[in-house]
Amino acid sequence: MLANRWRTRLACLLLLSSDLALAARPRPHALKRRNPSYSPLSDPSLEQLVALSSLDDALDYNDPKSLLAKILVPRTVGSANLTRVQGVVEGHFRKLGWHVEKDAFDDDTPYGRKFFTNLVFTHDPSAPRRLVLSAHLDSKYFETHPEDQFVGATDSAAPCAMMLDLATALTPWLDGRKKRVQEAGGEEGFDGQGETLQIVFFDGEEAFKEWTHTDSIYGARHLVEKWSETDSSPSAIRSTPRSPLRRISHLVLLDLLGAPNPLIRNFFPNTGWLFDEFLHSEERLGVTGYLWDGFEGQAYTEQKGKLGVRERSFFVPRASGQMQGWAGQIEDDHVPFVQQGVPVVHLISVPFPSVWHTIKDDASALDLPTIKAWALILRLTVAEYLGLDPTGRLQNANVKRNKGELFDEAG
Repeated sequence: MLANRWRTRLACLLLLSSDLALAARPRPHALKRRNPSYSPLSDPSLEQLVALSSLDDALDYNDPKSLLAKILVPRTVGSANLTRVQGVVEGHFRKLGWHVEKDAFDDDTPYGRKFFTNLVFTHDPSAPRRLVLSAHLDSKYFETHPEDQFVGATDSAAPCAMMLDLATALTPWLDGRKKRVQEAGGEEGFDGQGETLQIVFFDGEEAFKEWTHTDSIYGARHLVEKWSETDSSPSAIRSTPRSPLRRISHLVLLDLLGAPNPLIRNFFPNTGWLFDEFLHSEERLGVTGYLWDGFEGQAYTEQKGKLGVRERSFFVPRASGQMQGWAGQIEDDHVPFVQQGVPVVHLISVPFPSVWHTIKDDASALDLPTIKAWALILRLTVAEYLGLDPTGRLQNANVKRNKGELFDEAG
């Protein structure tokens, strides 16, 4: 069954890839340079970043009070469990003071009409651009027992908990940066910030039966359609993108993370520089000893290249040439965004974890040190992307990318 689904999914993606190659779409984003706010985090602030919040509060699945433990339940589309989990997530962001948007809709499925809800949380909704982090919150539906108890620990409970941790940790820094920008009279021609952080929890990523263009990624497809609608309200001081979709600077999608020894590849040349920033975050955290207990400096450098050890690097460097064999072969919530020209970084373990879509994708498949390492990598990369250093000091960013990774303003 899994083999059949993989072949179906791969065939659909190959057709999609050929369609995209034949019909290049205009990119609705002006990204001639790295995000203007980008600033490498100062050394004193790195220690503060790691200590911003307790990783265990969100990620220790052995503690029933943790956020991840509350997500580790069967949570299929439309179920009471999913409603409860969505309530936990929404309550978390409301407590942090973020703007809450619920994208509720219904759609036809192989089991009739189903009700879906995407959850969208924005730190500063007045900012014209968004860096979007995303994952799907639903778990796969199975008809029979015991498969109907599938909790999708890597798929995608752990990634969702990582995003909750990210929001907890970075909210004070996001608040601080917003205040500094407002006190300085705004940036980039606006009264406030040019870019903010947005976190999206998709509903209905999983297929109910076999993965097809209609039985999959229900929430992502609906959100792209909704966000493509033009906003007719008056623009700000400078021209503001006229639709929510065009306000996305980059979308980062997390999936199948939380098991030890993941391998993450770059799939999109135009966002290769941002893929590299995740890799650089891992390197800096590892060398300074924040990533793995007992490993720092040269000890970390030697350990990260070994096979079969927890502390190995998560990322396959782009220079290795291992991207081409997988490019465009994985269908996920990012696909409708890519079709509309949104720059995407897809953080997904390839090959998939061995427990993928089996009842064994439960807490026993997870590795807490690995999950914590992911959380810190996300914290550092997002903090640098948005220039959140609380010292307020801007450092010269050493941008290493090819001209082919840049694209001009269009549309």
